[in-house]
Amino acid sequence: MAAEGGGKEMNEIKTQFTTREGAYKLLAHSEYSRPNRVPFNSQGSNPVKVSFVNVNDQSGNGDRICFNVGRELYFYIYKGVRKAADLSKPIDKRIYKGTQPTCHDFNHLTATAESVSLLVGFSAGQVQLIDPIKKETSKLFNEEVSVCEVLLQHLDTLIFMQLLIDKSRVTCVKWVPGSESLFLVAHSSGNMYLYNVEHTCGTTAPHYQLLKQGDNYAVHTCKSKSTRNPLLKWMVGEGALNEFAFSPDGKFLACVSQDGFLRVFNFDAVELHGTMKSYFGGLLCVCWSPDGKYIVAGGEDDLVTVWSFVDCRVIARGHGHKSWVSVVAFDHYTTSVEESDPMEFSGSDEDFQEQVHFGRDRANSTQSHLSKRNSTDSRPVSVTYRFGSVGQDTQLCLWDLTEDILFPHLPLSRTRTHTNVMNATSPPATGSGGSGSGGNPLPMPLPRSNSLPHSAAASTANSKSSVMDNAIASGVSKFATLSLHDRKERHHEKDHKRNHSMGHISSKSSDKLNLLAKTKTDPAKTLGTLLCPRMEDVPLLEPLICKKIAHERLTVLIFLEDCIVTACQEGFICTWARPGKVLWSMGGCFVSN
Repeated sequence: MAAEGGGKEMNEIKTQFTTREGAYKLLAHSEYSRPNRVPFNSQGSNPVKVSFVNVNDQSGNGDRICFNVGRELYFYIYKGVRKAADLSKPIDKRIYKGTQPTCHDFNHLTATAESVSLLVGFSAGQVQLIDPIKKETSKLFNEEVSVCEVLLQHLDTLIFMQLLIDKSRVTCVKWVPGSESLFLVAHSSGNMYLYNVEHTCGTTAPHYQLLKQGDNYAVHTCKSKSTRNPLLKWMVGEGALNEFAFSPDGKFLACVSQDGFLRVFNFDAVELHGTMKSYFGGLLCVCWSPDGKYIVAGGEDDLVTVWSFVDCRVIARGHGHKSWVSVVAFDHYTTSVEESDPMEFSGSDEDFQEQVHFGRDRANSTQSHLSKRNSTDSRPVSVTYRFGSVGQDTQLCLWDLTEDILFPHLPLSRTRTHTNVMNATSPPATGSGGSGSGGNPLPMPLPRSNSLPHSAAASTANSKSSVMDNAIASGVSKFATLSLHDRKERHHEKDHKRNHSMGHISSKSSDKLNLLAKTKTDPAKTLGTLLCPRMEDVPLLEPLICKKIAHERLTVLIFLEDCIVTACQEGFICTWARPGKVLWSMGGCFVSN
């Protein structure tokens, strides 16, 4: 569904929107903000960010929300679609002086009803570890130290503060998946640092020695007699490192920088897997598909770009925003499964061996992954990925990545015999905006993407022809052992599945990567190459919906099981109930539809 109307309607703030599965509705009573609910003057302030954690308490309402507005940081019980927000009772509230919170992340492994570990990054470069339930501040990393300098000519003493590790703004902070103590921090300097909460930062500036370097990146270890933070220093690209994201299995790291590059690393081996260049300008945001096969990035070219992890190439671009794209995110809870008559399918079984259906894990949605279809069912299955984006144009866009984009070498005329939409356990809505007529009991197929001619066919037949080199240089082995030992042990079967989906790279992909490493990063020379194909060389996606939902630029988009959460720079965090999850008021009680 394209954006509706024009003129006045385009400038109207929407409180609901309709997709094929039904209507999403804004719940005014579930809006979170500063307790006085006064819009925040966003001029010169850092982006409003939101983090969620579930503390698994016995009440059945274990969701907690943290958000920052200006110099303030709030921690609330999140009631979502179940009950109205009570802004008068924050669990914890902090006001900082001299610096502002810029980002934060909970450790989901260690969260309990009595304690949570929350990392907070700041505009002045510090990182703080706090417990908003116990209302404690555990540690401060990259902290300030006092230095006395005597000016003999004036006999005065000047006391000033300096940061030991990095003085630039923290742009992104995240716990390393599967670890209770390791976390990664990115700065606007273009550097990333790996920390361990159990180690100190020392009282002097760290000295580094080169561990590994490659095309426009270098990794250093901290040279010290005793183990100290940071464990590693990554120097990535040119300009600010705006965001990074771990793959669902935690083995790979995708980074986007102000130089316009997406770089994907094997995290433990500290090796570059592949790169991509924006059409122009910096890249601001990045996310992984639930199965780790695709990466979506957005930024100053007003586009969303879909990149194949296996093939190391751009497979599609989406145009719907009118300004910079600030957040991209996959919806782990919504997908469609389309079945066809095997007699009418002309492709081989190999073409569908990687087709899968979405699994949903509410307790740890970031680890949601696609599992293979039962091999006893011979009907081929295609998966449609749903992802969303928000931008500085105050618009929310939803996108569907369909099989004609993912598998362009397959015929598009396969007959659909059944469509099933899984969306927060709700049945598909019929008779609404994106659905068919009331006489048709089945939802209409997803809108087809507006595909432009393809410059190259997808190459997946040889995706398992060679195994990625697992040999780790001797200088890396100490770190790799530390990180793996520190992580919680995973079930062997889960590891097997993850390794199966992430541990193989085609020989063609390796050849492409070697070519990319030799390509200069001059924008004039990258346009039209594998790094940055021209607009006419890749399919162009149209948004499923594109709606203006705020007065100020949007900075948050999070998909939860029963709702979508957005936030704008005014400091308002909004809850959009999924179809079938809307609550309406009756005598002070909220009742589900």
